[in-house]
Amino acid sequence: MRHAFAALIALTALVVAASCAPYVMRGTVRQPATPVPALTLAASDGTPFTFAALRGRIALVYFGFTSCPDLCPTTLVDLTQVKKKLGDGAAKIAVAFVTLDPERDTPSTITRYLGLFDQSFIGLTGTADQLAAARSAFGVTATRREIPTSAMGYTIDHSSFIYVIDGAGQWCEQFERGTPVDDIVSDLRQLLTKDRGM
Repeated sequence: MRHAFAALIALTALVVAASCAPYVMRGTVRQPATPVPALTLAASDGTPFTFAALRGRIALVYFGFTSCPDLCPTTLVDLTQVKKKLGDGAAKIAVAFVTLDPERDTPSTITRYLGLFDQSFIGLTGTADQLAAARSAFGVTATRREIPTSAMGYTIDHSSFIYVIDGAGQWCEQFERGTPVDDIVSDLRQLLTKDRGM
């Protein structure tokens, strides 16, 4: 009996210690976080867009293109699942998709494409200079590759990260391709808690 009681005490101590341990973010944390780059783009509804418009919400920013065969749709499916798993917290999350292929990604094309995943996703385009500035600000790499044997004609080889901007407008974290949905959800819940405490 004494051994069982001692084991219970030890287990309780472990649970208490674990609950007091600081949370470790699953994504790559930026130390220190930096203000989101001052960029002007165009929303797919034709209105001007700046990331300042998302202050008060956590923004998840992804660069891709609508004819992407694998990385982009997979990531957008993941982000759809993230919002579903957040439940009521999803209202404080904004997903922004920045095109890497303005030649084919017209505003209407982007709107239709994102609607296949989540109607709330924000599609972004802009002039060549605006989009180049956005890629540079986030460190996005994108290279056009011709495919003469394909009906597509060309594709875009690009880096694949989800960039996280917190409610205060700070670029604080990013997720690599393939980060489990549950890890993203866990980190976002931490950020939402932090935002509520500010």
